[in-house]
Amino acid sequence: MRLLVPAPILSRRAALRGLSVSFAAAYAPKALSAAGARDPRVVVIILRGALDGLTAVAPIGDPDYALLHGALALPAVGDHAGLPLDGFFALNPAMPVFARLYKEKRALVAHAVATNYRDRSHFDGQDVLESGYPGPNRTDSGWLNRAIALLPAAGGAPARGLGVGVTAPLVMRGPAPVLGWAPQGLPNAGDALAMRALDLYVHRDPALGAALQAGLDTEKMATQGGMSEEAKKNKGGMDSPGGMRQAAAGAAKLLAAPEGPRVAALAFDGWDTHQNEGAGTGQLANRLSGLDGAFEEFEKGLGERWKDTTIIAITEFGRTARVNGTNGSDHGTGTVAFLAGGAVAGGRVVANWPGLRANQLYQGRDLAPTTDLRAILKGILADQLGISSQALGEKVFPESAGVAPMQGLAQA
Repeated sequence: MRLLVPAPILSRRAALRGLSVSFAAAYAPKALSAAGARDPRVVVIILRGALDGLTAVAPIGDPDYALLHGALALPAVGDHAGLPLDGFFALNPAMPVFARLYKEKRALVAHAVATNYRDRSHFDGQDVLESGYPGPNRTDSGWLNRAIALLPAAGGAPARGLGVGVTAPLVMRGPAPVLGWAPQGLPNAGDALAMRALDLYVHRDPALGAALQAGLDTEKMATQGGMSEEAKKNKGGMDSPGGMRQAAAGAAKLLAAPEGPRVAALAFDGWDTHQNEGAGTGQLANRLSGLDGAFEEFEKGLGERWKDTTIIAITEFGRTARVNGTNGSDHGTGTVAFLAGGAVAGGRVVANWPGLRANQLYQGRDLAPTTDLRAILKGILADQLGISSQALGEKVFPESAGVAPMQGLAQA
């Protein structure tokens, strides 16, 4: 566990560094409800490193797929075959939970998607993905934080978000206040050392003492009822399969709390599969199993709030359609986005499929993007949080007025 300190008291952080505890915001986040009587939740999961969408969700119905994607192609039948979604697409077998949600019409896949960025640099691609600006090197704020800043105050306090990780993902940084929480396997925040620190700072520095108390309260909220057995197996950090589960389990507890945040962002690294990527088993499948576990932990942890939740997992760009010389794939363009949650109008793959013949590939090497990822993100923010198309095009995703929010992503 690690709790993150608010900006006003960052300069005093060194005083408590030896305690292995950092602190959350000195205020409890208020519930936000921006869409009438509903109490919606939105979760954004950033998959850093560029996800191979052709192995995550295989277009097995495309006659050029198996030969083009080679050893990274999911088989339609046999060992480690893809899980059928419809007559054309199949899901990586490492994602049985998502497959179940898809059958229950609570999950969907958007395929052949990309941001407007095309130059294949991880750093620049992630800047564009998370900042929401039309180009890279704009890291003053993220689109999700700017969306929260547009929401009406709840209970007299501004709406607040949740950033999961030692550092809040860029997508969640900006003008709106953010609560921070990170599962790091550090000493329990309720142990005697933390309590002695609280007693010390309550008397010597009331502001810092209040922040520490809020941090302890946040940790209790995040772990109330305990983690699942799978989440407890985390031994490889937040980016391991167990770590993804643990991060999602803690975030779900905070989002489910009556006075908790309603919008959250998580980021998982390790999706850069240049070597030994694998198909139905191996490196990529291992990562996908962690993402699948995160979806399951959100479903469990959110309880009744699951029905009002939309989770979207997105990445900066895709990977090459052809296998490289090290049984991996290189930086590409088109990829997939995963949507799950009780508020999702699922059971379908949203795709304007471009084809995989040589003359249909982007620059002769990549899955061609046919859907702007911003259209999907705008559709979620409009449906779930009630943000207007004008605000989405001017403030949340600047200079994107020509990209209309996608309709029909949410349950009617």
